[in-house]
Amino acid sequence: MTAEALPTFPIGRTCPYAPRTEHVRLQEEEPVRKVTLPSESDAWVVAGFDDVRTVLSDARFSADRERPGFPRIGSRDLEPAERPASPFPKMMLSMDAPEHGPARRAVLGEFTHRRLTALEPRIQEIVDEHIGAMLAGPRPVDLIHALALPVPSLVICELLGVPYEDHDFFQERSALIVKQNDEPEDAANAQRAMQELAGYLDGLLRAKEETPADDLLGRQILRQREANGAVDRAELVGLSFLLLVAGHETTANMIGLGVLELSQNTEAREAIRQDPDKTLSAVDEMLRYFTIAEPVLARTVTEDVELGGRLLKAGDGVLTLSHVANRDPKVFEDPDTFDVERGGRRHLAFGYGAHQCLGQNLARLELQVVVDTLLRRIPDIRPAVPVEDLRFKDDAIVYGLRELPVTW
Repeated sequence: MTAEALPTFPIGRTCPYAPRTEHVRLQEEEPVRKVTLPSESDAWVVAGFDDVRTVLSDARFSADRERPGFPRIGSRDLEPAERPASPFPKMMLSMDAPEHGPARRAVLGEFTHRRLTALEPRIQEIVDEHIGAMLAGPRPVDLIHALALPVPSLVICELLGVPYEDHDFFQERSALIVKQNDEPEDAANAQRAMQELAGYLDGLLRAKEETPADDLLGRQILRQREANGAVDRAELVGLSFLLLVAGHETTANMIGLGVLELSQNTEAREAIRQDPDKTLSAVDEMLRYFTIAEPVLARTVTEDVELGGRLLKAGDGVLTLSHVANRDPKVFEDPDTFDVERGGRRHLAFGYGAHQCLGQNLARLELQVVVDTLLRRIPDIRPAVPVEDLRFKDDAIVYGLRELPVTW
């Protein structure tokens, strides 16, 4: 297969459930392959499960997005001097050792089992309130706007200490930020959205510095004062941005896709209803099956390394096809089947290695509560329109549904 025969990046899907056949063929025939991106720059694509894990865990592959050679999947790869300045400092997502470890440890305590256990009753309350409103209102109802978006938005707002009345502001802007920036207008909109979010968060943190509350940002302010005698507001603005966008965009999209799958899959739905202990396994199967945040797992080679029988040289960009890797038949039996009995967390939906998603257990908890509650209270939920008429986010970094009209 030649680079010209490959599909155009960013990575698209031919249907909501499956990777592109061209990418599956790569896994079968040439799992480490150099390609030409739409920007006309070259990069390696890696499709095998074990090779993807190597890229995501080996220190010879850098997550630093400012490194020369980092693969940019837009239609034009700007030189560093041409790129608009980010309103945020470097965030954990783009840090390598040694700076990544301390930055991650500083906030890791916010996602411990103890804190999540304490948060679970509130998550249940939020889910109950929104499903109750669905039941009391007219049908059909758009599940995305009635449940999938507000639940994780409200949870992350309360966790951070962000006023929920401002959730429309950051939802609208995060949607612009995660859109693939293939056109100049898209890039300009994303840049403006980031500037507006940065300004909002800076103002929020200024107020919190005056009277730190018992929330994630308040505790980070107190921690920094105790450790350093001062608050690095720019760092906390970046952390807030990362957690706000990642904390609601990914989970919201997984709720929509997961409910769509369960509404169509009678066997899976009934297995969960009869044995709620299977819900967490079903949640991980949803995460594996859809793998919605694939394009963010890119890297740059820092020194020559052999991978999959190919020599990758320092400065080369690497794109990991984790959606394909999560269907690797060498690792997952009958990988294209959604199987709630599969069990285990050996998938790459949250990444792998040092940068594995910080809030993954919070996401699992939210998904578990939503699935259990929805199947208990609306067991016959189903799409109100033909599935083929649904619109999916083919132009977004985080894949999902634009809307999901449902009835029962």
